Amino acid sequence: MNPADTEREPVNKHKPWIETSYHGVITENNDTVILDPPLVALDKDAPVPFAGEICAFKIHGQELPFEAVVLNKTSGEGRLRARSPIDCELQKEYTFIIQAYDCGTGPQETDWKKSHKAVVHIQVKDVNEFAPTFKEPAYKAVVTEGKIYDSILQVEAVDEDCSPQYSQICNYEIVTTDVPFAIDRNGNVRNTEKLSYDKQRQYEILVTAYDCGQKPATQDTLVQVDVKPVCKPGWQDWTKRIEYQPGSGSVPLFPSIHLETCDGAVSSIQITTELQTNYIGKGCDRETYSEKSLQKLCGASSGIIDLLPSPSAATNWTAGLLVDSSEMIFKFDGRQGAKIPDGVVPKNLTDQFTITMWMKHGPSPGVRAEKETILCNSDKTEMNRHHYALYVHNCRLVFLLRKDFDQADTFRPAEFHWKLDQICDKEWHYYVINVEFPVVTLYMDGATYEPYLVTNDWPIHPSHIAMQLTVGACWQGGEITKPRFAQFFHGSLASLTIRPGKMDSQKVVSCLQACKEGLDINSLESLGQGIKYHFNPSQSVLVMEGDDIGNINRALQKVSYINSRQFPTVGVRRLKVSSKVQCFGEDVCISLPDVDAYVMVLQAVEPQITLHGTDRFWRPTAQFESAKGVTLFPDIKIVSTFTKTEAPGALKTTAPKSAVFEEMLHNLDFCDILVLGGDLDPKQECLELNHSELHQRHLDATNSTAGYSIYGVGSMSRYEQVLRHIRYRNWRPAALEARRFKLKCSELNGRYTSNEFNLEVSVLHEVRVSDKEHVNHLIVQPPFLQSVHHPESQTSIQRSSVVPSIATVVIIISVCMLVFVVAMGMYRVRIAHQHFTQESEAAKEAEMDWDDSALTITVNPMEKHGAPGRGEDETEEEEEEDLSSSSSDSEGSDEDYGVGRGGHRQGGAAQAQLEWDDSTLPY
Repeated sequence: MNPADTEREPVNKHKPWIETSYHGVITENNDTVILDPPLVALDKDAPVPFAGEICAFKIHGQELPFEAVVLNKTSGEGRLRARSPIDCELQKEYTFIIQAYDCGTGPQETDWKKSHKAVVHIQVKDVNEFAPTFKEPAYKAVVTEGKIYDSILQVEAVDEDCSPQYSQICNYEIVTTDVPFAIDRNGNVRNTEKLSYDKQRQYEILVTAYDCGQKPATQDTLVQVDVKPVCKPGWQDWTKRIEYQPGSGSVPLFPSIHLETCDGAVSSIQITTELQTNYIGKGCDRETYSEKSLQKLCGASSGIIDLLPSPSAATNWTAGLLVDSSEMIFKFDGRQGAKIPDGVVPKNLTDQFTITMWMKHGPSPGVRAEKETILCNSDKTEMNRHHYALYVHNCRLVFLLRKDFDQADTFRPAEFHWKLDQICDKEWHYYVINVEFPVVTLYMDGATYEPYLVTNDWPIHPSHIAMQLTVGACWQGGEITKPRFAQFFHGSLASLTIRPGKMDSQKVVSCLQACKEGLDINSLESLGQGIKYHFNPSQSVLVMEGDDIGNINRALQKVSYINSRQFPTVGVRRLKVSSKVQCFGEDVCISLPDVDAYVMVLQAVEPQITLHGTDRFWRPTAQFESAKGVTLFPDIKIVSTFTKTEAPGALKTTAPKSAVFEEMLHNLDFCDILVLGGDLDPKQECLELNHSELHQRHLDATNSTAGYSIYGVGSMSRYEQVLRHIRYRNWRPAALEARRFKLKCSELNGRYTSNEFNLEVSVLHEVRVSDKEHVNHLIVQPPFLQSVHHPESQTSIQRSSVVPSIATVVIIISVCMLVFVVAMGMYRVRIAHQHFTQESEAAKEAEMDWDDSALTITVNPMEKHGAPGRGEDETEEEEEEDLSSSSSDSEGSDEDYGVGRGGHRQGGAAQAQLEWDDSTLPY
C-alpha cells in the first residue's frame, strides 16, 4: 500500500459507546436528574481530535421534558436535566432512547458517528405538597340505642400526592372530645359504649385524617350519629305541660298524639284519661262564693243556715278557727271547736231537715279511735245528753237523733251508721244527710247510700236545760268539774249548713257540688265509628274504647280540658292516660306505659272594682221624714277594669310600655253598706229597700243597725239597680246634722274587693223667726253657699225683698222735697233733717254687709196718704216699672235666694206695697 492511500483513509473509524440502559431519579419541581450509571460516552478513536471526542447526546421522543448536555467532549461526560418543571402528579416516570454522537472528522462536524441506542428510565420523586381531603363533607348514620357496633360508618380521605408515601392515608383521628366513639386506621367509626335515646338523641363529632407523611387534612369532616330508641310500644308526640289561659274554652290536651305498637297485633284498646284535681280547693275548681250565694245561685230553697260562715261582726263564732279564706275551708286539728250562738238554728227541728257539708277526712290517729264530732247539739249545763249529732267513728259516719218524750214516747230509731271507704280516703266529698224521720238517707257525691246499721233508743226525758250547738267538737256541760269541749274532729270542713224542711231537688244538690273544670271532647260527632266513651259524673275521668288504632288516635286527640270559671284557681292539674290492650289470641300482649302530663292554669287578669258617684249632698228635713226617705246612691256606678300593657308602637323600641285600662264584665256576690259614726237607732232611723227590687234580680239582703248587706251572685248592673233604691229614713231629723255611710262590694267572697265608697248625707234645717224681724232672715241659705247676715233696719219698714243703701238715700231726698213743697215750717224741716241723719247712719251700717245685687225699689212715702192726682193703680204701675228696671241686677240674687225656697219670691211680690212709719212726721 502506498502512502497516498494511507492518507485518504477516514480518521473516524469507531462509533461512540455508551451504556445500554440508564436509571434516573428526579425530584419534582427540580431540574437535575441523577442517573445510574452516570451518563458517559467513550470513543476508541481517542485521542484523535474530533473523531475521539463526544459532541452531543440526543434524546428520541416527542415533547419530552428532558435534555442531555455534554459537559466534557474529551472525557465524554454528560448530564441529563429537565427543560421544564416536573410534576409527579402528572407523570410519575419517563422512558426514552438516548444516543451519543462524536465530533466527526473535523471542525465542520461532518461524518459524525452515533452510538447504539440506550434506554433511559427516569422515575419522578414525589414531594408532600398536598394535604388529605375527605370525599364527603359530612357523614350520617342512625343507630339503635343499647347496642355496641363494630362499625357504624366509614369515612374516607384521599391525597393528591403521587407517591405511596404521601398519597396514602395512614391514620384517622376524632377531634371532638368526650364522646363515646372511636375510629380505626381505615376510617371505621364505632361506639365505645351503649347509647341511650333518653340521654342523648344525636351526636355530632369531627374527624380528621393524616397521610403517611403525617400531614393532616386541611378541613375536618362532620360525622352525625342519630340515636333511635328501641321500638317500645307507647304513646308518642305529646307534651308534658299544657298551658291553659282562663277564658280559652275547651283546649285539646294531646292534638298530635298517636300510638306506636311496634307491629304488634292489637285487637282492641281501652283508654282511661283521668284529670287529678283532688288537691285543688274542695277536690276540684269550684265556685268560691259564700254558701248563701251558692245556694241562691243554684236555686236552693230559702231558710238555709250556714254554720261555718266567713268570720265577721255578725258571724264571729268562726273567728278562732283555722281557715283558708280563699276557699272558705276550715281545718280542725283536734283542738278547736266553735259554739254557735243561740237563735241561729231553731231549738226544735222538725221531723224533716237537711244537713250538707264538704268533708275531707283521713284515718283516725291512735289504736283506739274516738268519736270525731262534726256537729253536736248537747246540754249546755248540768247534764251531758246529746240531742242530735253528726260524727265520724272508725271511718264510719254516724248521725244521732234523740227525740224528746213530748215528741215520742216509744222505742224509735236513734243512730244511723254508714261505712264508706271515702270517709277516710283523705279526699274531698260532698255529703247530704236528709232526715225524713224515721228515715235518714245519705247522699255522697250525688250517689245514694242507705245506713247499714240503725239502732233504736228511748226518747230523752224532758227538761228545761238549755242546749249548746257546736261544730268541730261536742260541748260537755255536765257530769264533769269544768265544762269543756270533747270528741274533737280531725280534718277539713266547708259549707256546713242545716235547713229545716224538705231536701232540695237532686238538681240543686248536683249544682252545689258541681266542678267548674273537667275533661271534654271536641266534636263528639266526629269521633268515628266504633268508639265508645263514658264520663264519670264530675267529668274528671273519661273512658274510651275501640278496635281501630287510627280511630283511637283521633279520639284521644279530641280530648280537651275546660274551665268555665272566669277567675279559675291558678296552678297544676295532673293528667294520667292509662291503656289496656288486647291482642289476637296471643299469650303475651304489648303493654303501654302511662302518659303523665299536667295542665298549668295560668293567672287570670286581676279585676279592679271601682265605685263612684255623688259622695256628699244635702236634703231638707221633710224628705228624711217622708215615707220614701232619702235615696243614698241615686247615681252609683260600678266599673271593673284590668290593666293591659301595650308597647308604644309596632316597631321595636326601647321606650317603656304603656298601661291601658280596659273594662271587663263579671259578677259580684255581695255589697255591704256600713253605717259610720255609730249604729242606727231603730226608734228613729232605718235603711229600707223594697223586697221586690231584690227578688226580681235574684238577690237577697240582711238588714241590721250596723248597715245593710246585699248578697247573691249577680251582674254589676243588677247590683247598681238595687243600690240605687236603698233609702235612709229618719223621722226625727231635727237633731241630726249628717249621716255617713261606707259602701264596699266584692266578687268571689272577698277575693276581689272594690274601693271603699264613703257617703255623707246632710240635713237642711229651716229657721223660723217672728214677724217683727227683717224678712230677709226668713230666707235660709244652704250651708254650701256663702252666708251673708243682714241686720234689722232702724226704720219700721217691713218688706219681703232686699232694699239697698242707694234706694234709702233716694227715699230720704223724696221726703225732703215733699216737705218743702207743702211749705212746712222750719220746725218740720228740722225734724225732717233729723230723720235724714238717722237714715244716713242706718245706710252706712247696711253698706258694710249688704248685697248690692238685690232689687232696687223706689217707694213713694206719700202713696198711702192720698197724694193728689195719683191713685192706687197708678202707684202700682210705677212700682212695677221700678221693679222691671232693676231685674237684670237682681237676677243672680233671685237664683240664690228666691228660686226653689218655698215660694218666698212670690210672697215678697205680694208685699210690694210698703207701709211707712209716719209717726215722726208732724203735719
